[in-house]
Amino acid sequence: MPFIQCNELELHYESTGQGEPLLFVHGLGSSIRDWENQIAYFAARYRVLTLDLRGHGLSGRPPGPYSSELFAADIAEIINALDIAPVHVVGLSLGGFIACQLAADHPELVRTLVVVNSVPGLPRDNLADRLRIGWTLFQRRLIVRVFGMRVLGQFLSRKLFPRADQTALRQRFVERWSENDKQVYLWSLATVAGWDLDHRLDSISCPTCLISGEYDFFPLALKKAYVGRMPDARLVVIRGSGHFTPIDEPERFNKAVMTFLSSQR
Repeated sequence: MPFIQCNELELHYESTGQGEPLLFVHGLGSSIRDWENQIAYFAARYRVLTLDLRGHGLSGRPPGPYSSELFAADIAEIINALDIAPVHVVGLSLGGFIACQLAADHPELVRTLVVVNSVPGLPRDNLADRLRIGWTLFQRRLIVRVFGMRVLGQFLSRKLFPRADQTALRQRFVERWSENDKQVYLWSLATVAGWDLDHRLDSISCPTCLISGEYDFFPLALKKAYVGRMPDARLVVIRGSGHFTPIDEPERFNKAVMTFLSSQR
């Protein structure tokens, strides 16, 4: 089980396959296990790297505060330590924002970018947007502090996997979510509140693909607007999918990512 020392902590990562490096970055409160439906598929053609972000999975859990810049710096350290730059980067939700931060801060390390059910910044243009974001963050903090991680997992699972045929996905999500450290989760959640790369979109010049689940909670219109402002970006919508597209629609997700990566050869 490989670990690498970076920024004064041990980060857990795994490497599978041979070829061009393809790095997957998971979302808030998750781990390498987000990508269990992708590793074997992409390892047939790429060197697939997955990692647990600081505070997540098997990686070290240093005290906060955390930030998107800090998460991106950790990933940059791993890329440099393994001497694999430039890499294809795929990020889901929080991982998508971290991937954008990495591409903005360290463009020499990123060959292509796939941003899944995420945006480079939260909408704050009007009062309704600010109130909605503020309420969502307050609600999560309150549930964690009063009831704990399992109850938050149960609450989120019904939103993330609402269909009747997704019972097993909901149960698995709750069990994994319950493994999170409460304080680390709150530090990581604070990172979401500060999302804002809006002013740096034009600096993300690598080929970029935004993948959106049809029912993702980040508005499709917002993603279309961001794609229109990025130098080399496209948008792909996965029908029938929610926020966890790599899990609820893995075959269509894998095909979309592979099509994009193949177009960059």
